[in-house]
Formats: sequence, C-alpha cells, structure tokens
Amino acid sequence: MTDGPAQMLTVEQALERVLQAIPVLEAESVPLAGTLGRVLAEDIMADIDMPPFDNTSMDGYAVRAADTQGASPERPVVLRVLEYVSAGRMPQHRVEPGTAIRIMTGAPLPEGADAVVQFELTDEMQTRRPAQAGGTVRIYAAVQPGHNLRRRGEDVRAGTSVLPKGTVVRPPEIGVMAMLGYTHALVYRRPKVAILSTGDELVEIDQQPGPGQVRDSNRHALAAQVARYGGIPVSLGIARDSVEDLRSKLQAATAADLLVTSAGVSVGDLDIVREVLQMDGEMTFWQVRMRPGKPLAFGHLNGVPLLGLPGNPVSSLVSFEQFVRPAILKMQGHTRLRKPEIWATCLDYIDNRGGRRSYMRAIVERDPAFPSENQYTARLAGAQGSNILTALARANGLIIVPETQEFVEPGEQVRVQMLDWPEV
Repeated sequence: MTDGPAQMLTVEQALERVLQAIPVLEAESVPLAGTLGRVLAEDIMADIDMPPFDNTSMDGYAVRAADTQGASPERPVVLRVLEYVSAGRMPQHRVEPGTAIRIMTGAPLPEGADAVVQFELTDEMQTRRPAQAGGTVRIYAAVQPGHNLRRRGEDVRAGTSVLPKGTVVRPPEIGVMAMLGYTHALVYRRPKVAILSTGDELVEIDQQPGPGQVRDSNRHALAAQVARYGGIPVSLGIARDSVEDLRSKLQAATAADLLVTSAGVSVGDLDIVREVLQMDGEMTFWQVRMRPGKPLAFGHLNGVPLLGLPGNPVSSLVSFEQFVRPAILKMQGHTRLRKPEIWATCLDYIDNRGGRRSYMRAIVERDPAFPSENQYTARLAGAQGSNILTALARANGLIIVPETQEFVEPGEQVRVQMLDWPEV
C-alpha cells in the first residue's frame, strides 16, 4: 500500500504504522555489567531472603529493650558486656537480662536481644573505646524493641519476583541482581541498524569537497543517534544516485534488523529510495505532515524494515527522533517510547502557515522569574532552515507547533519535546 500526497499522514498515524511493523527482538544472556541500559527479558527472582538474617543498622550494643527502660544521663543503666561481634562473625553468646553485646553495623543480632543502642548513647563517647568482654557499659537512653534493627527478609523474600520482566536496568538494578547472585541476565537484543547515505554530491568526511560537493555528515550523526538509544550502528557508506548502486549497498546489509537511509525519498527525479522499495520490497508510506521532514519513506526490503529519512541534515535528525528512535527502543523491549515533553513560555514569534506540524529548534531554560518552580522558557536556537545544523547543535528542545496553529506569539505556552535537559 502506498500513500500519495492526498493521503499524507499525520505524525501519529505514521508512527503507529512504523511501530506496528517493528518486532521486539529475541532475548540474549549477557554478563551482569553488560545489562546496563538494557531491558530485562525475564523476571529476576530471589533465591534467599534479604537481609538473610536479623542484623543491626548501627554500631552499638545489642540489648533487651526492657533492660534500658528509665535510662538517662543522670541515671544510666549499667549492663555487663559479653563479647564484641563485628560484621561477618556470628555471636557466641545469648543476651540475658542485665547483659549486652558490643556489635558493629551489619553484624547478626544475637539471640535474646531485641534492640540495639547506638554507641553515641553510651559512655563509650567518654571512654573513646568500645567496652570489652567482661566489662560494663553505661546506657544513657531507653530504646524500644526493634530499635536500629534490620529484619530478615524486610527487603526481599526468597521465591518472589524482585525485578519484573520489562524493567530497564540502571545501576540500582545491577546492584539488586548482584545481591541475588546473578552473574548473567536475559535482556532483549540490541538491534543492528544499517545506515546508508545517498547522493552524488557526498564525499567522506576526511576528504576536501570539490565543486558542488559536501561532506557526508548525516551518516555520522545518525550513527551517533543509533548508539545513543542502544542500537548498534553499521555504516553502509555512500550510495550514488543510481538504482543499481543503491540496490547493491542495501543488499549487503543482510544481517541488519533495521535499515536507515538518508536522502533519496522526496519527489525529484533522483530520489530513488522509494523506487528501490517498490522494486525489491514494499512501501507503506512516503510523506508525513511535518516540518522539517515531510518526505519519509517506510517499508520493507527483503523483510527488513527500512526508514528512508530526508537528506537535509536537520530534517534527517528530527525525523530520526520521531520515528527511528521509537522503533529502536521497541526492538529492545522498551515500552516508554515517547520523548519527554514539557510546557514552556515561548519568547519568539513563530510563523507556522502551511498546515504541517513544525518542530522548531529551541533553547529551553528554567524561567528566571520563577527560580523555585519547575517552569521553563523556550527561544528559537537560530535560523530554522532544514540545512542549518548548527541551530540543532545549540538546541536542547523542539517546540511543537500543531498543524492547525498558524502563529505563535511571544508569551504563549508551547509544548516542547526535550532532546536534553537544561542545567539546574
């Protein structure tokens, strides 16, 4: 099915079609350190309780709470010290009435004890040394049962799911898996994304452009975007403006999970990506009601999804954020696919006549008029031509102007898609 100009899709319609055709990739087992940023493809189960035993959360003295009642600096309770227990050691004595055990943070709670008095509430602050076995300790404050204790299983119970399938792994999740003895975990595979630039005018970036030529910046920027969102970029180089060369380059990407091309998708005589899709695969649509980025081809080549992006640098990168980024994330098992958006006060006038949704490069900052509140301003990052890449380099957000809105006046509230966040 091919959509002509009369069937130009909205951004939402185009994205829905892309995501419907994009599969979640299979799972693979990777070492624990390699799971960072990946999505779990299995439930992480606890094989033990955590903590595995009752222990103390403070350095102090394990006691019977009843023995401390009435204690004060003026009338301290004196207890006999049975032993000194550090973390990693098991107590050798039971706490009986009138006794205590000096205990370090993380050490198992001795039998008979039901609370821990932190050492700051004892005469250890005056003696500057822990009481030794056979000595005594003066308690200056009463405690209640459970004081300064960490109970067995209060964090995790054996046999329960601790991290559900679909969890995005951050450093805390890695810590949890390490705590539970996971050396490897099942995560969804990272997609291999093949990137191809097209155009007779393109030269490699280490070459000096000749008359009518430009360096191929798109392929490198797109590869960086692929890597940023967890994909594995695979460069296919530059295809010249011929069907034969384009077909040859694309056919070489047999191991790719996703094909991304730059240029060759508009309506000119040399825009050949659509032609190749129609010859060797199938094309789903090729125009979206957005600016920049109206020409956008989507289809399949030999069963592999292909997104043909515009050739203008800004159009290419903005289209990537709207369509390729969600596709890459879905392949990796992510379910939150949208870029974060905020509302901000627009500082500039914007002309949006033309009936397309505009994504305007903007510099977003916290509103200085409301320093303690989560309010923002957005100003245009420079000229908005689709070839002005430096404006996108300055921007940290895209002001979204709806298709139905022809103008934005300074002071209006606008929706902004965040690319990066301003410094606090």
